[in-house]
Amino acid sequence: MPLNDNLQQQLIRDLLVESFDSLDRFDREMLVLEKGQAGAETLNVVFRIIHTIKGSSGCIGLTKIENVAHAGESLLSLLRDGKLTVTPPLISALLEYSDALKAMLRCLEQTGQQGSADYSALLQKINAFQPGAAPQPKAATGFGLFEEEPAAPPPAPAASAPSAKIEAAPKAGPSVSDTAIRVELTHLDKLMNLVGELVLARNQIVQHTAQTKEGTLLNAAQRLNIITTELQESVMKTRMQPIGNVWAKFPRIVRDLAQELDKKVQLIMEGNETELDRTIIEAIKDPLTHIVRNSVDHGIETPAARRAAGKPEQGVLILRAFHEGGQVNIEIMDDGRGIDVARVKEKALQRGLITPDQAARLTHHEAFALVFLPGFSTVEKVTNVSGRGVGMDVVKTNIEKIGGSVDILSEAGQGATLKIKIPLTLAIIPALVVTSGGERFAIPQVSLLELVRLEGAQARQGIESLYGAPVYRLRGQLLPLAYLNRELKLANAPSGAADDITNIVVLHADGRQFGLVVDEINDTEEIVVKPLGKQLKGLNCFAGATIMGDGKVALILDVVGLAQNAHVISEIRDRTLLEQAKAAEKADDRQTLLVFSASHDARLAIPLSMVARLEEFPRALIERSGHQEVVQYRGQILPLIDVAKYLPKSGAAPVLSDPVQVVVYSEQGRSIGLAVGKINDIVQQTLTVQRQAARDGVLGSAVIQDKVTDLLDVPGIIRAADPTFYQTAPAA
Repeated sequence: MPLNDNLQQQLIRDLLVESFDSLDRFDREMLVLEKGQAGAETLNVVFRIIHTIKGSSGCIGLTKIENVAHAGESLLSLLRDGKLTVTPPLISALLEYSDALKAMLRCLEQTGQQGSADYSALLQKINAFQPGAAPQPKAATGFGLFEEEPAAPPPAPAASAPSAKIEAAPKAGPSVSDTAIRVELTHLDKLMNLVGELVLARNQIVQHTAQTKEGTLLNAAQRLNIITTELQESVMKTRMQPIGNVWAKFPRIVRDLAQELDKKVQLIMEGNETELDRTIIEAIKDPLTHIVRNSVDHGIETPAARRAAGKPEQGVLILRAFHEGGQVNIEIMDDGRGIDVARVKEKALQRGLITPDQAARLTHHEAFALVFLPGFSTVEKVTNVSGRGVGMDVVKTNIEKIGGSVDILSEAGQGATLKIKIPLTLAIIPALVVTSGGERFAIPQVSLLELVRLEGAQARQGIESLYGAPVYRLRGQLLPLAYLNRELKLANAPSGAADDITNIVVLHADGRQFGLVVDEINDTEEIVVKPLGKQLKGLNCFAGATIMGDGKVALILDVVGLAQNAHVISEIRDRTLLEQAKAAEKADDRQTLLVFSASHDARLAIPLSMVARLEEFPRALIERSGHQEVVQYRGQILPLIDVAKYLPKSGAAPVLSDPVQVVVYSEQGRSIGLAVGKINDIVQQTLTVQRQAARDGVLGSAVIQDKVTDLLDVPGIIRAADPTFYQTAPAA
């Protein structure tokens, strides 16, 4: 598979740096061999050097270098296996062979091409040492082996000159091997740790000198701050690597798997140059490999199955990486069979991973998450590729260990997308420092959206309780809240809502927003992440620890884990609130209403008691049955009604979002979906109809949340769209 230019150039640079260093060692080892001072390990070393050059050049399409390297590899293999004896002529030939490889690599470096010189004489000389080979005429010294010997001896002003003209570009600056050095990873890790300690010391000095009026000391502290920041950035760059280094092996993996499974797969890689910290690269290498194998094995169908489904015979697998919001996003997409939600639930029930009641309540998103449970697999037959129920749970665990998240989106018959979000680095990160219960905590800045401060009456009245769950109306939207004091069970925790000041840190986790109420918001600073000990690794509220400027330890909050513990990002929590709202409505004079819009200027409401469920469906899942739009829903076909089409025309055209928001209405065992523009809120108030209906589809109007709102005639809308809905409903 062809590589893009950036990755090709990076791989060539890596080949040049490694090969020049390796060939210099090759020459040294040849001299040791000639003196009879080397053992079997020396032969293994020189063989591996040439084998690596051959393999690396072949992977990036440098066939000329690969062919020359192959000839030397064959000869060294005989030496290593004891089928040839080391002799001075053999060592001379191998040294000339080394010079030839260096010349080819130098030409590649300076011209970007492998050159057009003839290496047939070199190959003949090398092959002549093979057992049983016919003796070859004596080759000239130096580089004369690149061309055939001249018919007549050269003149005597040319006796010491090589007989072949080597194709080489003029020297243009230092070689890549002169401008790059190879450093052991342990040295880089130690350097990174030292920089981390320097950052901690810098933080302490800056904090203690902030109150001083001594100008010289302040200047020195500021200078130290600048230098430390620049040093930190430079060291971080030495640890950054393009993700293409990991992806380089995937074309071969996909090719071999496709052949083994009799499939046709095209692999497309985008964003190869996206850089990550080396430790992150190492952590995601195995998970990505497993996901790619799963996509080819489970996702993409055989050519016959794809033809039957109206698809091209060749499936497409796309790997995409890009930076966004201080994180790296990796997407693995295929156009295969997708995930069958019903089958996932069936397998989960068979394995005892969920109960029948849970299966009935699961949304599509929750069902997809089942594939990450230990022991889960949908395949009928175990193969050497997959099917043992081991893998996807490990993928999720490894991704979350480095502060990342993984999610699955799928459409049956159309393919699946697996989205991974991971931090750029784990060593030094910017964080917001907060205080609660007298303790300081650090929140990674990548999860931070905004800060909200409520004072006085707003602090006392701004936070509401929706059936026992605290919420705050942020720009008209309900923001679920979690109190850090309560979640961590900190002693002497203030109530928060009764105080004159309330601090809310608005965070995002798992694609949703929530507010974290803390006692104080301190400042943002760069922190050095220290891993937690094994005794604390089971606490999913914490991602690590750091040492603050005063030398004390502060725990780093795991935003996703904290949100899950507080149940502020759970779809189950949303459904529970809906059920609680219905139950509370029966015991209250006030009515609980669902407020939504059907178009740009249509504000509508219906009693919450008429709502069976609130759902979201991607547009791509909506199908047609005759003139009716439908969607597959919980093992049945759910008819959909676009509410806006059955209301009087307004100035703005109806607009449905994607995914489409649907209010599910049930009556006597039958269900129908009302497709609306946007679900705004759930409110509770005494309802007074101030204006009777003067148009179809509306019962009347009332003031709800200080805004005129039409009360939707749900039965009327349903009868207009489907006259048989109530007539044919079976008896309960």
